[in-house]
Amino acid sequence: MIRSMWCAAALAAAGVSHPAYAQDAELSKIREEIRQLKESYEKRIETLERRLADAEARAGTQATASSPSTGRQANETTFNPALSLILQGTAARSSQDPNTYRISGFAPSGGEVAPAGRGFSLGESELIVSANIDPYFRGQLVAALTPENELEVEEAFFQTLGLGRGFTLKGGRFLSGIGYQNEIHQHAWDFHDAPLVYKAFLGGRLNDDGVQLKWTAPTELFIELGAELGRGRSFPATDRNRNSANAWSLFGHVGGDIGASIAWRAGLSHLRASPRDRAFEDVDSLGNATVQSFAGRSRLWIADFVLKWAPNRNASVTNFKLQGEYFRRRETGSLAYDDSAGSALFGSLGDAFESRQKGWYLQGVYQFMPRWRFGYRYDRLDFGTVSNGIVASGAGPAAADFPLLMTEHNPARHTLMVDWSTTEFSRLRLQFASDKSRFGVTDHQALLQYIFSLGAHGAHKF
Repeated sequence: MIRSMWCAAALAAAGVSHPAYAQDAELSKIREEIRQLKESYEKRIETLERRLADAEARAGTQATASSPSTGRQANETTFNPALSLILQGTAARSSQDPNTYRISGFAPSGGEVAPAGRGFSLGESELIVSANIDPYFRGQLVAALTPENELEVEEAFFQTLGLGRGFTLKGGRFLSGIGYQNEIHQHAWDFHDAPLVYKAFLGGRLNDDGVQLKWTAPTELFIELGAELGRGRSFPATDRNRNSANAWSLFGHVGGDIGASIAWRAGLSHLRASPRDRAFEDVDSLGNATVQSFAGRSRLWIADFVLKWAPNRNASVTNFKLQGEYFRRRETGSLAYDDSAGSALFGSLGDAFESRQKGWYLQGVYQFMPRWRFGYRYDRLDFGTVSNGIVASGAGPAAADFPLLMTEHNPARHTLMVDWSTTEFSRLRLQFASDKSRFGVTDHQALLQYIFSLGAHGAHKF
């Protein structure tokens, strides 16, 4: 069934005639000009509204009259929230079982790291609600509807509108500003799944409960600095019952234009976390169940870069995007080993643990004609150096009893994709990958994905 769908898609692509393409190109060009004009006016109106709100705040007045009895705005439709829904799904096949997916040589993150399930699967749908609360704050909620019929809060935050001097404060649950792709919602990614470095070091992506302070410089060159304090509710941290922050991060980005057709952005980020009892299940050399847990400090550095090219800034017909990130992590602390649930040969042991590991990815996506794109991504992780005091002491398990931590393996993956967007609200994607995340085997993956957007939806990040 899936092969038939792929064949049908290929035949449809090959059957596009040149006259129809010329007409579609002209219509797409007109739609793009209208879209750009609307965005330009919306940005100008938003700027004027903020200037008006600031002026009214200084003057101690309000933009509209309020009802004395209810205190509500006279024109409530002004603040009706924007609603949107993202629908996703896949039809996939893989040579290795996605339910047993592990990245050999790296601590399991417990996040959304496995490939798409075999056969037909309902992807993660997103319900997005956003609006300005008043002249001083805006709010946004992103609720994820999982294929397991569960409702998860991906983001729920407030954000200031009028701090001035380039400062913005955000609070609640939000996607962290570290790196480049982390802050982009999954449906806006150029590939179906996250790069290996995000899977191994962040569990797919980092979103936390906390506060973020960001400053944008009033200069022609884009300069952005930010700091975050978080609860540390997810990998690489652990959720702890304490009064202080369990994770914090710093990031900075710069960017600008090169001529009339090229734009770029580069950044550097640092994340620190203090996990306690960060546990995961493993097996020993005989296949018996074990439990291991780490406590200590985790320090992660990220360097990111993105470059976009569009002739005369008109991306509707042809454009190219080059994106890459480099991750480097060091963890120091102690590791506990417990095999009481399996062979019980050693019982509970503990000793010092330290790891220095890194990874990177580079991807390029080219739109060669209106609505059609293809892309390639290469991922790689470096096992680096891992020091396990339990193994070094010689009194307990050997390295073979820690297959997920001590297997000297450098995972790599090649990914190809082609997608077709009928409009800015719908996209169909065909993707192939050769994944060597697991030691000794290659997982050949293929999937067909749909992404549909219903309702009002804001522009995506640069």
